Amino acid sequence: MSGETQIWTKKSFGRLDKIHLVEATNWLCMRDKDLSLVVKQIGIPPLWQRPEGFCTLLFLILEQQVSLASARATFMRLVEYLKKRVTPDQFLTLQISELQKLGFSRQKARYTQLLAESIKDASLPLKDLGHYDDDYAKAMLIKVTGIGHWTADVYLMEALGRPNVWPVGDLALAVAVEKVKLLSVRPNSKVLTQFGEQWRPFRAVAARIFWNYYLNVIKKPSGGKSR
Repeated sequence: MSGETQIWTKKSFGRLDKIHLVEATNWLCMRDKDLSLVVKQIGIPPLWQRPEGFCTLLFLILEQQVSLASARATFMRLVEYLKKRVTPDQFLTLQISELQKLGFSRQKARYTQLLAESIKDASLPLKDLGHYDDDYAKAMLIKVTGIGHWTADVYLMEALGRPNVWPVGDLALAVAVEKVKLLSVRPNSKVLTQFGEQWRPFRAVAARIFWNYYLNVIKKPSGGKSR
């Protein structure tokens, strides 16, 4: 690992970019032969970046327990319906009945309304989350009804680029760890937490390696990442 990366890992938090992704992947591969075999088989994982802000969190709520394609279709109907940039103010002009016609479940319509309200009244300081460490930023996110650990973890990983977030509630991650590590049963969140300790301070990079394996080996390409 280069001196630049050694300095970078000493930070309590920072932003993962393509250069650090490659260096962190190499660092993990030197320490874990199973991850090394995965990377040799299918390559460096994608960075999977998302923009910071309301739209990404709204999209993540739509993704909960459905396919990425389904969430994207609902989001695009929303964009077309508003005919303008989706902001908390614009979103709050819509009634739950309108959102349901666009494909939102009643529960997700309410969750996304609560998200918009929390950003508008600044109870969720979304623009400032990048200044906080992982634990505090996540705590601020999960205060909002409808944002659970999975949604917060993925936002931290993909929108804020945090290198050490470990999304133990992710099904694809659990399946991939089971297969790569040749486990007899699928690991639960407690077991995944224990596994993740060996990949600090790059657990989010390890997660990307496992996701890449899930998509390209277990699930095989079918139109995009589905979690």
